[in-house]
Amino acid sequence: KNSVKSVEKDLVNYSQQGKEKAVLERSQIFEIPGGKELETKVIVVLGKAGMGKSILVQKICQDWSNGEFPQFEFVFWFDCKQISLPEKWYSLKDLLLDFFVKPQEGSKEIFEYILQNSTKVLLVFDGLEELCGHENFPHCSASQPNKDLCRVKELLSGFIQKKILNGCTLLLTARTKDKVCQYVSKVDKAIEIVGFSPWQRELYITKYFEGLPSCNNALNLIKESEYLFSHCYSPVMCRFVCFLCETVLEMGDKGLPSTLTMLYLKFVQQKIMPTRTDVTDVTLMQNQEDLATLACIAWYLGEKHQSAMKSDLLPSKKVREFALKYGFFLPFAFPKHSGTGEEEFGTMFSDFVIQNFLGALHLMLAEGIKDKSLLKYLSFPSKKKKPYNWLHLVPRFLAGLLFLQDDTYFFSLSNKGVKKSTKKQKMLLKYIKRLQINNLCPERLLELLHCIYETQNNYLLQHVALRLKPDLSFLGIVLTPPDVHVLSSTLKRSRKEFSLDLQNSSIDMHGLKGLVSLKNVTSFRASLSDTIRLWKYLEQTKDYELLRVSTEKFVLDPFKAKTMKDVSDLSDLVEMQEIIINCVQDASGCSSYEIPAIKNLRKLEFALGPVCGLQGFLKLVEILAAFPSLQHLDLDALSENGIGDEGAKSLSEVFPTLTSLETLNLSQNKITDVGAEKLATALPSLSSLTTLSLYNNSICDFGAENLAKVLPAMASLRVLDVQYNKITDVGAQQLTDSLRKCPHIKNLVMWNPTIPYGVLEHLQQLDSRISV
Repeated sequence: KNSVKSVEKDLVNYSQQGKEKAVLERSQIFEIPGGKELETKVIVVLGKAGMGKSILVQKICQDWSNGEFPQFEFVFWFDCKQISLPEKWYSLKDLLLDFFVKPQEGSKEIFEYILQNSTKVLLVFDGLEELCGHENFPHCSASQPNKDLCRVKELLSGFIQKKILNGCTLLLTARTKDKVCQYVSKVDKAIEIVGFSPWQRELYITKYFEGLPSCNNALNLIKESEYLFSHCYSPVMCRFVCFLCETVLEMGDKGLPSTLTMLYLKFVQQKIMPTRTDVTDVTLMQNQEDLATLACIAWYLGEKHQSAMKSDLLPSKKVREFALKYGFFLPFAFPKHSGTGEEEFGTMFSDFVIQNFLGALHLMLAEGIKDKSLLKYLSFPSKKKKPYNWLHLVPRFLAGLLFLQDDTYFFSLSNKGVKKSTKKQKMLLKYIKRLQINNLCPERLLELLHCIYETQNNYLLQHVALRLKPDLSFLGIVLTPPDVHVLSSTLKRSRKEFSLDLQNSSIDMHGLKGLVSLKNVTSFRASLSDTIRLWKYLEQTKDYELLRVSTEKFVLDPFKAKTMKDVSDLSDLVEMQEIIINCVQDASGCSSYEIPAIKNLRKLEFALGPVCGLQGFLKLVEILAAFPSLQHLDLDALSENGIGDEGAKSLSEVFPTLTSLETLNLSQNKITDVGAEKLATALPSLSSLTTLSLYNNSICDFGAENLAKVLPAMASLRVLDVQYNKITDVGAQQLTDSLRKCPHIKNLVMWNPTIPYGVLEHLQQLDSRISV
């Protein structure tokens, strides 16, 4: 079973803009282009709980011990769960050479060498949120931080602030980006672990059951439960589902539970009463009491954003033994401290899902919690975004448990006789009925869908499905496979037609395929790269009917190119059209077919900025002719694209193909007289152009003269904006003279700091269409 660890998880490297992503190898993690060698580098690995961040950093340490990452002579790895518990004070030497690993001899010399060679040191802090909790991160106030005693948090702050070991490399892992931003002002590289792809899930499951009698049935059994299989994108959940599947097959059961709540309920029930023969009534009652205590601890620690505690703080030795025996807890030892020499022990929950389930169980079993107060743990505020919740799965488990009060598994968890009352259920039903579902932000809507799915209550599922608004936007919201499953399941129950915005949602291809194939999803927006990947897959698998349907549903208009990848993706879309046309024509017998998204694109914005502006625009110009309905081309960006005269010349060459173009905005692009001349020559070929903006360029009188010459030939033009250029009264007079021959033009905006105000005012008096 250990071979399952060989399955690699995808690492995603986000650029500074946080938009582009690419798969990384482990060897690339420490590559920081343009980084200053003698300054501390901060690398952050992000990922939801259970994604494998700890396994990754442990593998990095193992690789280093085997000779990889030779740039580091020292690697120190700290588990924040452990170093956060004892609030003791350490010097830097204590932290590195006593707390972590104590050399047999030469500690002083080794420490001096580390101080003098900080660029060769890698410090790994795994689980930053465990160290920080929800307290403010302290500043390192020590006057001599290399010698003074500090708390661990202050030492970490000193590393980040470059007061301690400046030049070292810091590798931090955390669950959320927001959490990191609270403590780290500048990150040199951010990487996110996104979990298993569908084929990696299958590989993991196959390897888990390799050599076992149930090997042939296990994968099919898990895949039949689509909801649980979707949760297997998380490595820790995948391992847990495999474990329970193994138990189910051994017991001869035919299927897996349909929800997470039922899955964990069955797991816990089997732990406290494994068989009817080896557990007496007295033992069962004792297990139930210990479980209730453990559930209380789970909730108590979760509220403090913790998952571990010192063993001597547990209520009793009996509870500790119970938790360790049944796998709820894992033990660990604190390194000996040089001051005391005494060894201390701690315990931590075996995984975050177990802690969440037990936290929800506590809310159900605790006598001091009134029914009405449960609702505050199930609230879905419509506008304000909830702060990060450590126990974020508790609402889902709580909703599921509310509708399992009559279940025999649930009833076996308490020796106090859980009331089989429907009062709590009715309370939740009433709350959901009154909830303004249309006003929920995307994050809260997804949370609601998860909670309702866990109840498996037909009335609630139907109620929510019927009240979804037809336009659902998940723009910029990360959609995990379980998110996609509950969303798809809900949409299937509704008779409405839906339009989905899935842009920048990181949705995987299979999830996108599932949503797009729904008959009542009539249109969707998604990232171009995701959409093209789906279409290529459908073409390769010869699913031509879904390929045709998905191209007809895809919406591109309006499109804004903000990176080189956006331009490249748009180019790929145009290239894809020929392939799709052939596939659709072969499948349907249709003699002519065009991708509606290409055919109907009306507005295209370009905002790459000065670094890649010209390069990206030259590539964009090559495909502009492919969009026959393009009406609005906007190159005015806050960061100024700066396409210059070369870009203007390239654009002018394709004007004859842009027969539908009505608005052309070339503001703030560093166009001079040279570019203006090229544009002017070709402008009359834009037969539909009504608005032309050349605001804030570098056009002088020669450029104004060339524009003036062609204005009479531009019969469709209504507005010309040449404000904030370098036109003088000479150029202004030429434009005014030309304007007299152009009764079709309604407005000429030409205020320039180089035109005397009196001259401009006089010209306006001659022609009221001139704006000052």
